[in-house]
Formats: sequence, structure tokens, C-alpha cells
Amino acid sequence: MLKELLRPDIIDLIENHRWNELKDGMSNWPPPEIADLLLELDKQERAVLFRALPRDISAEVFAYLEYDQRDELLFDLTDHETKILLTNMSPDDRTALLEELPGKVTRRMLNLLSPEDLKEARELLGYPEESIGRLMTPDFVAVRKDWTVGKALSHIRIFGKKSETIYRIFVVDDKGKLLDDIMLRNIILAEEDETIVNLMDYNIVSVSAFDDQEEAVRIMERYDISAIPVVDSDGQIVGIVTFDDIMEISSEEITEDIQKYGAVNPVDKSYMSASIFTLWVKRIPWLLALLFTSFISAGVIERYSDLIQTFVALSFFIPMLNGTAGNTGTQSSTLILRSLATGDIEISDWFKIMVKEILVGISLGGVLGFLAFVRGYMDGHGSFDLALVIGISMITLVFWANIIGALLPLVLVKFKLDPAVISSPFMATFIDVTGVLIYFNVATYMLMK
Repeated sequence: MLKELLRPDIIDLIENHRWNELKDGMSNWPPPEIADLLLELDKQERAVLFRALPRDISAEVFAYLEYDQRDELLFDLTDHETKILLTNMSPDDRTALLEELPGKVTRRMLNLLSPEDLKEARELLGYPEESIGRLMTPDFVAVRKDWTVGKALSHIRIFGKKSETIYRIFVVDDKGKLLDDIMLRNIILAEEDETIVNLMDYNIVSVSAFDDQEEAVRIMERYDISAIPVVDSDGQIVGIVTFDDIMEISSEEITEDIQKYGAVNPVDKSYMSASIFTLWVKRIPWLLALLFTSFISAGVIERYSDLIQTFVALSFFIPMLNGTAGNTGTQSSTLILRSLATGDIEISDWFKIMVKEILVGISLGGVLGFLAFVRGYMDGHGSFDLALVIGISMITLVFWANIIGALLPLVLVKFKLDPAVISSPFMATFIDVTGVLIYFNVATYMLMK
């Protein structure tokens, strides 16, 4: 990589205080490469190198750093340097920074902003956490429907330089209400005396500033667009969300869901930057909960100890039955969770989902139950009754686990809870407890009559 080839030269320039050469040498580096290099330097060299960067590049580099790394760097900068950095950051990156900093530091940052930037930051910070309003940028280009193409192009040339994107131009009325969006290509190819309203098709997709950020992810994926306009409660456009913002949020949401599904409370930083204590705190609550849940399974088995002593072979099949049922439930919940996340299914589809999963559960249970019957007959020394207990228990458990795996995520969404909390370990443990109850009740009914 570029940083590896030139790093000794960069260090030499820093040690010899050759700031102009350092500034020129770093001006052509990609911001992500510079961010990687900063992390390899010690604290003093890091601050020196960052100060030597051109203003526009330093803001981009800063956006690539982790939150704790940003905090450390800010403490090493003077108020004047920090003010320049904040001024050159994009509004959405600036808001993300202010959200993560401690309250005292955030107030210091706000005091360094210009009145215009301060108003903008406070407006963005006024939206709920995890809302699109916290993610959007107010840098966009809007034109009026009664303008001519020539006037619109002049407006775009003046204000397009600061816009996050000009791929789509938004059309508003005299009160700022969003009416439509037009591809820039269509405006450029139109005659200059053509009126903007004649280019409109009123086919606009937008999101509310108060919607959850995941809503922007779903809409952008569904409509395959690079920027979504954000409106307030009156329908006035207040900002846009662009593809790069969505990709970052999508990655964060997927990471969070994976961690939850693995029975880990979300870790809001990278693994390498997280402390041992942080990782312990994020994992121990779920492990304790799962441990106490497994105590219930042990209690159920103890309750049926007389049955097990009479038919010792019953204990041999507990791992096979519970393991298969747990895997079935995990499969089912994974399919439903992903379909909910992508918008493929809605809560209103619950009846169709249940019918489908009932049929799937019966089909799976039939195949697995037959194989379990054969195994039970072989390991049970030719006992048909024992083999029948194993087979029927397998069919029942697989059917039960399949329904539970599909139903629980839907129930959580219905009550506006995160369905990802139905973690794989939790699902397996829950099915272990209920599975043991089902298994021994079937055995009691069939073997003790």
C-alpha cells in the first residue's frame, strides 16, 4: 500500500520540520490511506502530521477515524485548529462527531462553530437518535417548478458546488414543499426556455426526518436510487440522504443484528479498539440468562428421573432431538428475520407465513422423524415402542421449533421490539426446555400405559 512505501519519508519530513514538503507530499494521498498512517504514529507525530494536511483533506481524513481516535486527536488540537476542522467537515459527519463526544466536549465544539454552522448543527441534533434527521445533510440543490431550464442551470452552477450530489435536482414550491425530483441529465438536455414543470412526472420517493435510519436503507435498496430527499411533517424538504451514508448505516445495522443474534449486546466500536472489560460487559448478561434458562432444562430432566431409570435408552436421544429442533428453529427465525429486514414480508402477511411454515414443518418433521425412528430402533435393541417414541418426538419437536422460529420475530415486530433479540443461543435454549417437556410427555404416554 502507498502508506507503507512512503512512511519512512514522511517520518523523516516530520523529524526535520520540513512542513511545506510534507504538505505537498500528502496532498495526493487518498484520505483512507492517511487515516491508516495516522493510527501507526505516536501521539505527537500524529498531531503534527494532521496539522500539516490541507484543510479539505484533513476533514475527510478525520471522518475515517474511529470515534475514540477522533476524541484523542481533538484534545491535541488548538481551538483554532478545531474550528477549521469542524467548518470543513460535511454537516452529516459533523453531526455524527458531536453525537459521540462527551457533553462537555460537544459544548466546546458548538461554541467554536460559526453562527450559520451552529444553527445547522443544532437543527440536526434536534432529531431523535437513530432517525434519518441525524443522518441527512442539508447540502442539496432545489429549483422552482415555474423556473425555466436556463434559470435552473444558472442556479445549479452557483449552488451545486457545495451540494452533496447534483445527480438529482429537487423541485419545490414557493414554500419549500417537495414536489418532484428530476435527473440532471434531463435538465441539461432540455431547451433553455423550457419550464421545469414540463419535465416533472410527480413520481417522487421521500422519507421523513423522524423515520428510523433503516427505513432509508430499505427504500434506497428497493428503488435503486443514490439519494433520497428528507422532508419534515409539512412535506418541506430539509435535507437528503446519500448512498455513502446509507452504506455506512447498513453495515452498522447488519453488524448490530449479527451481534444480537449471537447473544451479544451491540458493541459500538471495532473489536480491536474495544477493551476486555467492554467485551465482557456486552457478553456476560446473555450468558447468565442462558445459563439460568438451561437450569430449567436440568430441572425438567430431574423431574422425569424415574422414567429415565426405567427406560435408560431415553437419555441417549436427548442431544439428537434437542439439537435438531434447535437448528430447525434457528433456520426458521433466520429466514423470517432477513425477510423482515429486506421488506419481503410484513406483519400483515402473518397468516400466509404460518400456513407456509406449518407445511414446511410437517415436511421436515416427516423426513427427520423417519430417520430418528430408524436410529431409535437400531440403538434401542429392536424396541418398536422406543423407536416410535423417538420418531414421534422428532416430528413434534421439529414442527414446534419451526413454528416458534417463525412466530417469535413477528410477535416482537408487532410490539415494536427488535426481532434480532431472538438470538440463535436463546432460540436453542428455549427449544431445549420445551423440547425436553414434549419428549418426556410423549414417552410417558406411550411407554408407561
